[in-house]
Parts: sequence; structure tokens; C-alpha cells
Amino acid sequence: MPLDWMWGLVGGLMIGSAAALFLLMNGRIMGASGLLGGVLDGSRRGPARSEALWFLGGLIGAPLIWHLLRGAPETQLTSNVAVLIAAGLCVGFGTRLANGCTSGHGVCGISRLSLRGIAATVLYLVAGMLTVWLFRHLWGVI
Repeated sequence: MPLDWMWGLVGGLMIGSAAALFLLMNGRIMGASGLLGGVLDGSRRGPARSEALWFLGGLIGAPLIWHLLRGAPETQLTSNVAVLIAAGLCVGFGTRLANGCTSGHGVCGISRLSLRGIAATVLYLVAGMLTVWLFRHLWGVI
């Protein structure tokens, strides 16, 4: 029996634990887009900037270390660079539009029973399913 689901469970536990620790230690939610936005626009200064940089470094560095130790995971990702760029821009736009990302709304918002977080999570999941359906079945791009 394949045990691939265990990696998802372990990853989910790690993200949930990181979100809980971040909230307990800092009194703020762990929204990755908010942390990145604060670093890029200069609104995070002093210790808050250092903390955000360490967090973002771990967010980028951990998968890189995994890749070096275990290799790249098998994916069904498209090799169409234009689709990847368009997807990245859409995610960035949606994150700004929704005032948060999956870690902010999905992990932290739902765990705090935030109606805004729950609504945003439902909407981005539906939008993601619709997008995949359109791109795969209607347009045949992915």
C-alpha cells in the first residue's frame, strides 16, 4: 500500500505546529503573504523584519534541502512556462485581493474560527477546482 499520504499528514502537522508556535510566540498569525509583503514594502522593520526573513528563508530553504537529500518529487506539473508564469501572477493577484494566502486564511483563519478565513478558504478552493477543470478539460493546457 502506498504511504504517500503520510507525507501530506507530516507536512500538515508541521504547518499547523508552525502556525500555532508563531501565534503563541508573536501574537500574530502566520500568513506567508503578509510576511513577504511586509518585507518587500518595508513595513516590517527591526526584529519583526528579521523574524519574517528567517521564516521566509525556512519556507524556501526547507524544500531546497529536501530536494538535495531526497531528489525532486514526482509531479504532474506542466512544462509550459507561460502557464506557470500566468499561474504565479494569478496566485499573487488573488492573494492581494483576498488579503491573505492559504496559510493565513486556511490554516490560521479556520483554526481561529474566523468567518472571513473560512469564506476565503471556500472561495479559493472552489476557484482552484474551477481553474483546473477549465485548463485541463476545456482548454487542454495542463
